[in-house]
Amino acid sequence: MGNDFQDIFMFNITAADVIGNVIVAMLCGIAIALLYKYTYKGLNYSSSFTISIIMLTMITAIVIMVIGNNLARAFGMVGAMSIIRFRTAVKDAADIMFIFFALAIGLAAGVKLYSVAVLGTFLVGAVYLVVTKFSFALPKNREFLMQITARGDQINDNPFMNILKIYCRQHKLVNVKTMGQEPDELMEFSYYIKMKDERRGNELVTDIRKLAGVEQVNLFFDEDEL
Repeated sequence: MGNDFQDIFMFNITAADVIGNVIVAMLCGIAIALLYKYTYKGLNYSSSFTISIIMLTMITAIVIMVIGNNLARAFGMVGAMSIIRFRTAVKDAADIMFIFFALAIGLAAGVKLYSVAVLGTFLVGAVYLVVTKFSFALPKNREFLMQITARGDQINDNPFMNILKIYCRQHKLVNVKTMGQEPDELMEFSYYIKMKDERRGNELVTDIRKLAGVEQVNLFFDEDEL
């Protein structure tokens, strides 16, 4: 009984164990980083974040080996980490998911649970790949932002209604902004729209441009939904 109690506070690890754990963490981290790079659909791709995923997986494995079964080291590590202030804002929920993904795999590799690390990387990565590939979370009809710039002296009140009814399932005027002080000043109309057929976006823009007084038409959508 006494020997079993002492084993709780002893953690023997060899150089071969350290090398093996770090290599497994590195390989899994590379797989996670490649998954992130392949599935990223935003506008501000960061190569440093991709590299950080690999390093985070390896560092986590090292940290868990340093702590081992030693409670004093565990509390000491918590105290040391509390001194560090992380000021980098993570704007995308997917980035947070990849950070926790890397941490979990690093923990598994650090305690020599290689099967958990490898299979966890494969299974979670496969599910995420399938979900993003088939646009599982996207709504049936995406919402677009349409901005129309036209001359105020050449258009009537809300002249785009007839065309929007043809192409859009829903449309809502959310903002009207004037751009000048003269009678022929430019006006900018902003609409949120849901199209009946998203493939006809170019036709919608072309038809609105043909209206008298229209100077410019822009159709925007969220890049994260691509």
